[in-house]
Amino acid sequence: MIEFFLNGRPRRVDAEAHLSVLDLLRERLNQTGTKEGCASGDCGACTVAIGEPDADGNLRYHSANACIMPAHQLNGRHLVTVEGLSRGDELHPCQAAMVEHHGSQCGFCTPGIVMSLFTLHEDDRARPAPLTPERLEAALGGNLCRCTGYRPIRDAALAMGDTPGFRPEWLDDDALARTLATNVGEPATHSGFYQPRRLDELVELRARHPDARLVAGGTDLWLEVTQNLADFTEVIDVTRVEQLKVLEAGHDASGRPGMWVGAAVTYTQLEPLFAERYPAFHHLLHRLGSGQVRNRGTLGGNVANASPIGDTPPVLLALDARLRLTGPGGSRELAAADFFIDYKKTALAPDECLEAIFLPTLAADRQLKVWKLSKRREDDISAVLGAFSWTLNDGALAEVRLAFGGMAAIPARATGAEAALEGHAPSPERFAAAIDALTEDFQPMSDVRGSSDYRRHAAAALIERLRLVVADAASQDSQHPTQEVMLHAYAH
Repeated sequence: MIEFFLNGRPRRVDAEAHLSVLDLLRERLNQTGTKEGCASGDCGACTVAIGEPDADGNLRYHSANACIMPAHQLNGRHLVTVEGLSRGDELHPCQAAMVEHHGSQCGFCTPGIVMSLFTLHEDDRARPAPLTPERLEAALGGNLCRCTGYRPIRDAALAMGDTPGFRPEWLDDDALARTLATNVGEPATHSGFYQPRRLDELVELRARHPDARLVAGGTDLWLEVTQNLADFTEVIDVTRVEQLKVLEAGHDASGRPGMWVGAAVTYTQLEPLFAERYPAFHHLLHRLGSGQVRNRGTLGGNVANASPIGDTPPVLLALDARLRLTGPGGSRELAAADFFIDYKKTALAPDECLEAIFLPTLAADRQLKVWKLSKRREDDISAVLGAFSWTLNDGALAEVRLAFGGMAAIPARATGAEAALEGHAPSPERFAAAIDALTEDFQPMSDVRGSSDYRRHAAAALIERLRLVVADAASQDSQHPTQEVMLHAYAH
């Protein structure tokens, strides 16, 4: 049984463990305004808004892809769909602006676009901020429109703040916010879906149900349901476990200072931290999925899923990050490099779960660069991703870390290429040796995202790009300030 609010009204619904929010809406609740397009979280036609209480008890809305969100995660939340924004002929400002600026032709994707604009509009009302091109791009980056084009949609977005319209009364209902803040719903434990609230409960459930699938954002796992028609009989949701939502400064087992990131912390929640401490990692987030994906997806899920083309694991390898794994016997810590064993195989024991990821503080003289190559800039999977960190000591490279995704069955470091650079001045000859060593480090496969030859050449090009960046930093030549800027723009 799921207890939640739908467009301001309480609902109680029975649901199987594998049911998605989209199927719940269309097949059980007859709310067909939310469309199914790609069934993989890429097109945005199924975009809905999820309301959750913040630390102050106020409801905050974020966009989400209904097709890859488990229905049970609605427990104790407010689900808003396109049907809830209007009353008769009275339209919400984001809808009215779309009409005024001719932002729709065939209309199939329009409900999802409207819901993305709705969350942007409500966020601006709660925390007024300039609607920059970057914010607008982030809000609409997960919504495809193949007929209207984005100019009129962009015009509607820019105008909706000044467009009069109808706002549902529940948007300003303090009682609804208090209800959701204080009555979060009973932990879902029906139909094979388990939703623990404490780490010890999660560990106990994991031990009792070793075959259950662990889910956080579901942005990758739920594709097994939508694309492979998997029928999950047991699912353990980790998103309500308080210990997995921490984000705090601390030390790893060796005493290094840094940040512990709980496995259920979303990418959106990580953005302020990364912007302050890991700018290259922060920039990668804008290339990782869409706003809908970043609102639900987690760093922990990306790591535990162990995809060879996951965006974040190579960065963790370049940072020498560490992982905390927890099971019935307690917690243990290991290097991220020791976590990935083979394709989709990790060091997690059957009764363990990933609790947190440790990101060491970057020393003042340590650099980090992350470059992603994909077929399109927004909302796409990597063909090759390179993450590189290093220091320069008396003109020599030290602690060189060259990590790649998309080059092997697991995200991995290029140890031969690292050895070619370690302890040497950043000369063209040493980087040429590092590129040569890549052929021994990796034998990439061919697939729809790129051939083996393409991946080898792409990885070599990223090493050459790294050479230019390192050489520029080493030279400290103020007469050539544009080189890194040009590289940065090309890479991102």
